[in-house]
Amino acid sequence: MNKQRTYILFNKPYGVLSQFTPEAGYRSLRDFGPFPLDVYPVGRLDADSEGLLFLTNDNRVKHRLISPQFNHPRTYWAQVEGVPSEESLNKLRTGIHIEGKPTKPADVCILTPQPDVPPRAKPIRYRKTIPTTWIELTLYEGRNRQVRKMTAAVGHPTLRLIRVAIACLHLDGLEPGSHRYLTADELHHLSAVLSLSL
Repeated sequence: MNKQRTYILFNKPYGVLSQFTPEAGYRSLRDFGPFPLDVYPVGRLDADSEGLLFLTNDNRVKHRLISPQFNHPRTYWAQVEGVPSEESLNKLRTGIHIEGKPTKPADVCILTPQPDVPPRAKPIRYRKTIPTTWIELTLYEGRNRQVRKMTAAVGHPTLRLIRVAIACLHLDGLEPGSHRYLTADELHHLSAVLSLSL
């Protein structure tokens, strides 16, 4: 008997771990849901990052989305300190050395107008004399705390980070802490993007 394949989108709030095992001082995925017992996140978001988590029990999909050879995009909205210059944005686009290795080229732009996002449970630090800017970054690799390291390297530390898309899957309309199963259209699109039968 074939196992039923499950595909879920979850909007991870700030301060929540991308795992079901609880750790002291943090909430985990176990505090939300309920989720089927056999699903796991595809990739991770740090506790201080927010946004789209994709959960599935389909290891084929997990492999295609995580493996670097497939170059599937991940899109983030980052609220950064200051106002990045075009020179700084171009550095993010062309690649920055992080821990001795250059990042792959990325798609980067300033979000105008600023995105309408829900308030965070713990507000960002606010400095009256320093403005903030929202930028969109689409990466084609998944290194540890990559967005934060990239923006810090060009002098604009990330204050708030939200993942809004993984490949063709989007956060649209999903409130923090809520989840839903993929629609038939989303499954069809994901199947085409990954060249898999879902």
